[in-house]
Amino acid sequence: MGKLQHFEDFEVGQVIDLGTYAVTAAEIKEFAREFDPQAFHLDEAAGKASLLGGLAASGWHVCAMMMRLLAESWLNKSASMGSNGVPEVKWLKPVLAGETLSAAVTIISKRVSSKRPEMGIFQCVVELFNEAGEKKSEMTAVVFMRVKAAC
Repeated sequence: MGKLQHFEDFEVGQVIDLGTYAVTAAEIKEFAREFDPQAFHLDEAAGKASLLGGLAASGWHVCAMMMRLLAESWLNKSASMGSNGVPEVKWLKPVLAGETLSAAVTIISKRVSSKRPEMGIFQCVVELFNEAGEKKSEMTAVVFMRVKAAC
């Protein structure tokens, strides 16, 4: 892995592209069988007949997809120190089998921890879109990042 980015390398208002993720029917069903076994996540006909309009990913699966994009495209390339939570998640529209999703994270605030000066704290918004530009999900998150000056 190359040089990691630190707290000082990011600015409020910065938008970070998190790449894309192709959603498959098999993946939706596999996740649902394990964690959210509702008919509209397990069966195409049930999904089509539901208010979701097709085989739809569980909201928790959508969160996992967003986390994967966050980790692969940003957190694993930075001096991330974890998080103490996700204050809000919105599932705005169903994520359907066959969609290709794209995501971005926007840094909305940053500060250095008053108790741990080696740790910076970001408030971020992660947005997930399909290829038609429809916003599917939005998550407000807290990210802890090592302060370079403290290394």
